[in-house]
Amino acid sequence: MKSIKLRYNYIVLIIAAVLLSSCGDMDKKTDQTATTPPVKDSVQTQHTPKQDSVKHILFFGTSLTAGLGINPEQAFPALIQQKIDSLHLPYKVINGGLSGETSAAGKSRINWLLKQPIDIFVLELGANDGLRGVPVAETAANLQAIVDQVKKKYPKAKLLLTGMQMPPSMGEKYTKAFAAIFPALAQKNKMEFLPFLLKNVGGIPRLNQKDGIHPTPEGHKIVAENVWAKLKPEL
Repeated sequence: MKSIKLRYNYIVLIIAAVLLSSCGDMDKKTDQTATTPPVKDSVQTQHTPKQDSVKHILFFGTSLTAGLGINPEQAFPALIQQKIDSLHLPYKVINGGLSGETSAAGKSRINWLLKQPIDIFVLELGANDGLRGVPVAETAANLQAIVDQVKKKYPKAKLLLTGMQMPPSMGEKYTKAFAAIFPALAQKNKMEFLPFLLKNVGGIPRLNQKDGIHPTPEGHKIVAENVWAKLKPEL
């Protein structure tokens, strides 16, 4: 009986030792849990790199800018965007061309487009005025009003003006007076100036659609080069 009792006490001591050891391990784990800061999710700790600020180029004009008769991606503003993308420049082109747009209509429409940020403004207007025989002084005043609105809203914006010419059928006096609008406007407002948007395209049948006015996709490639030569130094 004595031996059985001793054996029983021995077993009790072993069990007690095991329990105390387990509690110690649990306390140690509890302490580690309490003192070790939680590991944050990797997604939470990552910082999104700040993207370069994208600047905006607004092409404001007629059906020549809109790309009448061809796919929008074939129009010269879209081709300019392709050039910009190939150079990895932080600029986004906005095509604000509208078929049939006159300088008077453009004056009324420009404020709506200026609701978005504009860093470079390319003005291509006046052709429809000329084809309709609108008085030169009226066209000049409307174009100046458009430029004034752009400068007022975005005084730091760079400005580019594209010139236009009328066919001889409009009469020598009118065509000369009309062509003179653009260099005078550019000089007055210190705008970068492209004397003739349709240089090496206008009057060449294979580069124009059947109407003889609007460039083909191949014609727009040349127009894009004309504009790019003046625009690239401003980027």
